[in-house]
Amino acid sequence: MHSLDPFIFSSSVKSFWRTRERQADMQRQRGQTDQGSRSAVTGGRQMDGFSETISRLLMDAKIDENDIFQRVSVELPGYFRPTKEWDIVVVVDGNLIAAVELKSQVGPSFGNNFNNRTEEALGTAMDIWTAYREGAFCTSPAPWLGYLLLLEDCPESRRPVAVREPHFPVFPEFRHASYSKRYELFCRKLVRERQYNSACFIIADRKRADSAQNYREPAKDLSATQFISQLLGHVKGTSGIK
Repeated sequence: MHSLDPFIFSSSVKSFWRTRERQADMQRQRGQTDQGSRSAVTGGRQMDGFSETISRLLMDAKIDENDIFQRVSVELPGYFRPTKEWDIVVVVDGNLIAAVELKSQVGPSFGNNFNNRTEEALGTAMDIWTAYREGAFCTSPAPWLGYLLLLEDCPESRRPVAVREPHFPVFPEFRHASYSKRYELFCRKLVRERQYNSACFIIADRKRADSAQNYREPAKDLSATQFISQLLGHVKGTSGIK
């Protein structure tokens, strides 16, 4: 496998910010500006650039384009709910090979959204692994699950956050941790607890959207290149591609 560009998601990050700006402008023109930054959120599709990049890399690795699903036919059965839509699904010869979840978090409201993101990711993982255990995917080998999160790099996401401990102490790594650090810990724990096979965590400053190096990776074990390398390695090995 050829070496990967260390800024493999540069164009995806640029697309992310440009899509948000375009959607916010369209909302304003229609006079439907939502409260706060929701005008750039309710339109959706901000993570399409990431989906397209990952799909292209899968095709470069000899995965048939018809086996890669994004935006349509991405529903997978769950155990606690009928189905869940993933951002990317790879199905080869009737076998579920991989599923990828793409998420983002932009300020100014980091607190409640952090809790929502963690609960959502954990619930999704539990749902699909339980469905797999119960035979929802027939004779498929264990699928590869990936979780990618983009966080806005800004003073609010880097600022230490206090915790309340009225009855019992929190784990020490959470004390004085910023939301950026909390997300890093969360992504790492998702992998260590085997909820997802790999996680990618990047932080991006919207002011650097047009730069070739428009995002940062706070942790090597959550880097984009490692994430993609593990995905491609699994898909090629499971699909029998040489």
